Amino acid sequence: MKYKRILLKLSGESLMGNKNYGIDPEKVLEFVNEIKEIYKKGVEIGIVIGGGNIFRGLSEAGKMMNRTQGDFMGMLATVINGMALQSVFHKKAIDAELLSGIKIDKVAGEVSPVKAKQFLSAKKIVIFSGGTGNPFFTTDTGAVLRALEIDADVILKGTRVDGIYDKDPEKYPDAKKYDTISYDETLQKQLKIMDATAFALAQDNQLPIIVFDMNTKGNLLKVVSGEPIGTLVK
Repeated sequence: MKYKRILLKLSGESLMGNKNYGIDPEKVLEFVNEIKEIYKKGVEIGIVIGGGNIFRGLSEAGKMMNRTQGDFMGMLATVINGMALQSVFHKKAIDAELLSGIKIDKVAGEVSPVKAKQFLSAKKIVIFSGGTGNPFFTTDTGAVLRALEIDADVILKGTRVDGIYDKDPEKYPDAKKYDTISYDETLQKQLKIMDATAFALAQDNQLPIIVFDMNTKGNLLKVVSGEPIGTLVK
């Protein structure tokens, strides 16, 4: 394997499958099976998952509550998704620890970089939920923060497209895909890989990001093996 320790970032929406909201058990099982393949190869795995399939704080905040409350509700949604992943990992006889940026002792341990690295070294998958534990930050920022805390070699951002394009490939058939792109070029071309805070944090710490299609079976193993799948930002 090219990468020994990774941080896998998944959107909450990716767990919906063909549903309009919530969690599709078949999609969760599909993702767990993909992750299991690299786990068996000895890769140390941290996972950050969003909560947009349950609640999207940013878009809902202006409708019935303030931004802070909305963001905390979104963070709690990520805990629900993390619990779903952890449950399926356990059914597959894979030891997975659920940590949360929000103190919620009954279901998850509190995020600690030291403990997280100990769990990873003990061959346990670590699922990070609860975002950064603070409002006004996205799960993208949380993912970069956790990746840096555990000394991950790379962030793997699983999406429904096979990389980064100069424009939306789902709208424009002539969209050009990048195999590799620099941080500076990404900013110059205003390509929305992550939110500005998350991307700046990754750039400042020279943390590589690979954007790839998580929905294609076998792609995760190919990426971790070093095959040219998706787009590498470095």
